[in-house]
Amino acid sequence: MSELSGPADHSLMRVSDSDRDQTAEVLREAAGQGRISFDELEERLGLAYAAKTYADLAAVTHDLPQAGQAVAPVPSPAAVSRIGGTPGSTSSIAILSGARRVGNWVVPRKYVAVAVLGGIELDLREARFSEPEVTIHAYTLMGGIQVTVPDDADLDVSGVACMGGFDHIASGPGAPGAPRIRVIGCALMGGVEVRRKPPKKKAARPGPADRGPDEP
Repeated sequence: MSELSGPADHSLMRVSDSDRDQTAEVLREAAGQGRISFDELEERLGLAYAAKTYADLAAVTHDLPQAGQAVAPVPSPAAVSRIGGTPGSTSSIAILSGARRVGNWVVPRKYVAVAVLGGIELDLREARFSEPEVTIHAYTLMGGIQVTVPDDADLDVSGVACMGGFDHIASGPGAPGAPRIRVIGCALMGGVEVRRKPPKKKAARPGPADRGPDEP
């Protein structure tokens, strides 16, 4: 009695017309997204409709995502370098006074800012972020809070105001891999301003040609 053979190699199995049509859809979607040229589309469609096995179909789609499949954006090295670190303070409180957090600091997952008859400035442009998404809780009573975020951040502002102002205009998507920042809270007879700005330009150190005749 002969032994039964093992399971057949799937890649060598014959394909159906439905399989060819699905592969053609993947190719057309890739062309629509600019992943392949129309000349490549025509060439690959010919190979797809002439395919006999799954291996033949795989050969024309091996470098493409499947139809409808989302491709995760690749974060830039600069974006990745801003994520991580151990935060210190998790709040700023200004009562009849002022408070500032600027420069190189680590933003925690949750940061609370409370201004009562005072002002708070939070500048996140040169900051690091302990996690990819952080939330700023901003509460002000007859005071003001100013939040400055990197211009490439994914920003969602959803605070409310009563006899004051909570600026939502800066809300919007950011660059791939950039930190996501949420700003929530309440402004009562005060204001919360959220704005985007590019990183601060560091002053260039003068070279010999920039110095005056009497400068060392």
